[in-house]
Amino acid sequence: MPEQTIEFESPHFLHSLFADNVNLLREMGDSLGIGVATRDSWVKLQGEDQAVRAGASVFEDLETARRRGGEITPHSFRYALNAAKESMDMELNEKPPVEKSGSRVSTLFEHRLLAGGSKPPVTPRTKTQLEYLKALNSNDVVFGVGPAGTGKTYLAMAYALDLLKNRKIERIMLTRPAVEAGEALGFLPGALEEKVLPYLRPLYDAMNDMLDGAEAVRFAEKNLIEIAPLAYMRGRTLNRACVILDEAQNSTREQMLMFLTRLGEESTCIITGDPSQIDLRPKRNSGLLEAMTILKGVEGIAFTQFSGEDVVRHPVVGRIIAAYDQKRSEEG
Repeated sequence: MPEQTIEFESPHFLHSLFADNVNLLREMGDSLGIGVATRDSWVKLQGEDQAVRAGASVFEDLETARRRGGEITPHSFRYALNAAKESMDMELNEKPPVEKSGSRVSTLFEHRLLAGGSKPPVTPRTKTQLEYLKALNSNDVVFGVGPAGTGKTYLAMAYALDLLKNRKIERIMLTRPAVEAGEALGFLPGALEEKVLPYLRPLYDAMNDMLDGAEAVRFAEKNLIEIAPLAYMRGRTLNRACVILDEAQNSTREQMLMFLTRLGEESTCIITGDPSQIDLRPKRNSGLLEAMTILKGVEGIAFTQFSGEDVVRHPVVGRIIAAYDQKRSEEG
């Protein structure tokens, strides 16, 4: 039976390729139908010829990504494994393999945000995230649309912070629809930022995850990151800024138009939302749904559609989303 032994310079480097988790090697064996054994600084693959070559391609991809400075996680290991299995299945079915842009982990790690700090750089983790990042680099207004856990908000925050650190913008504006389009904020205790902060917690959590403490404090002290409820954006013009509208599915049609027309010179606008989680009644009042219809094909505006396959949380989250999507489609 064909076998291949792959050696690396140290056990530490080899273990970094499977996130120091031998269960992932068992997943590889089950997925490709091969035996996988490792000891010291080598790994041995044994099985059918195509499957062994697929397994070797996984380690080749992960090695390239690692040497580019990427950190291999269980998600990135499974990503490389799924790409290799898909290619193997096409070969077994006598179909020419198609090398899709972003289908290799090493390709994803070519694109790094916030590199050079004490925290690890942020890289896209799926093909759709890579498309999202490319859209951000080449458009003024970008919509990231899809279910929770796909990284659309996290990557938007990383992109904005990268622009700010490289002085391509002067500030970041964070906003999202608040309670009753903002009118009820007056009944909440505290200053405006204290009232809005709970609504923008995911964005702040993402920021703290990407920056070290001193840098986050510096940005806050210099007021380089501003927060405001969506209803308070009326009348403003935002120049040299990256403006992020989160949870856009709960903006009204009037609010969405008002928000999109705030964009000033040398500014970028990122809108994220999940059409399956609209709290407005009736749902057709959602500004996100209207924008997705009206703005398709407009120059300078791009839409990136995420799906359950792009979920980068626990693997079961993707299966939950798929189950709900199937049930809702059956119900019409």
